[in-house]
Amino acid sequence: MSSTLMRRLLLALLVVLLVVGVLWWAQRPKPIAVLLSTIDQGRVEASIANTRAGSVEACQRTKLSATMGGRIEVLAVKEGDRVKKGQLLMKLWNDDQQAQSALAQAQVETSRKRVAEICTLADNAEREAQRQGALRSQGFVSSAREEQARAEAQAKRAGCDAAKADVAQAQVRVKATRVEQSRTVLYAPFAGTIAKIVGEVGEYSTPSPPGVPTPPAIDLIDDTCLYVRAPMDEVDAPKVQPGQVVRISFDALPGQSFAGTLKRVAPYVSAVEKQARTVDIEATLDPQPKPVRLLVGYSADVEVILALRENVVRVPTSALQEGGRVLVAGADGTLEERTVKVGLSNWEFAEVLEGLAVGERVVTSLEREGVKAGAAFVPDEKNRK
Repeated sequence: MSSTLMRRLLLALLVVLLVVGVLWWAQRPKPIAVLLSTIDQGRVEASIANTRAGSVEACQRTKLSATMGGRIEVLAVKEGDRVKKGQLLMKLWNDDQQAQSALAQAQVETSRKRVAEICTLADNAEREAQRQGALRSQGFVSSAREEQARAEAQAKRAGCDAAKADVAQAQVRVKATRVEQSRTVLYAPFAGTIAKIVGEVGEYSTPSPPGVPTPPAIDLIDDTCLYVRAPMDEVDAPKVQPGQVVRISFDALPGQSFAGTLKRVAPYVSAVEKQARTVDIEATLDPQPKPVRLLVGYSADVEVILALRENVVRVPTSALQEGGRVLVAGADGTLEERTVKVGLSNWEFAEVLEGLAVGERVVTSLEREGVKAGAAFVPDEKNRK
């Protein structure tokens, strides 16, 4: 074989190899862009959170209405006013009751004057009976005359006692009229803020009859004492108890959370139609360096801290697969599956007891197509957080 032919054959072989290499390179599996997280050390908490949004509640809140209907004569406050305990809030028209009270008071005075009159006569009759008794012992009057004097004295004394009873009855009548008047006025049972008023001067205010929901005349809130109420799933009820540390967040204050304390766990399960059975918990905010202004009704979330570990090796919870498996970024550019043993965990991090070391990188974008053990990868720097 001539050297020329040999060169041609070698050249053809090189061309074939080059074509095969180009085809392989074009058809090779492309590395998958994945999000990676580096294993580090830090805090891991075991916690549970409410199933539905909770809300800010006032320690004292009352919805006041007069116990009888009537026309509003006085509205002594307006919405947003701060009031003191015992302050007048609203008064219905009650001139007729005031007139009845004045009449009852006049009857008391009349009865007292009758007491003075009748009891004076009774005293005189008793003294006369004593004189008749003395004369009877000396033989100057008959026994019949003495008995008549004593009977008159007893009758006068009975009349005196009856007049005193009339005074007491009149005084009770005065108290009764005052009770009736009290049904037409509203006083603040505690210091607070007027949240809402239903009605205006001159309008008719109606109390709520049993079984018929009627808006209250005045909604009074003590906003100096607030707490958060939130529903917990019934399966978590055995895990919570008063005194546990909680973390509270509010939709109205995004990006912030506040330390608090669990104060109460409801002793019963709430069953609401078409909703999961829940147990209400109540938590209060711990003293804050800067006062937090909250409004009653704010939606809130409560996270109860069950356990806490500091400075432990941790892995993002989003990197964990069923059975405690993770995909580790290998030095050869492929993904390696590894089983790890975890301890405490929450929605963000899980404590690593075995299987990973600080500095290793794990995949957190498990939902991407083609992410599996043995796949080639490249870090997704564009979407890295």
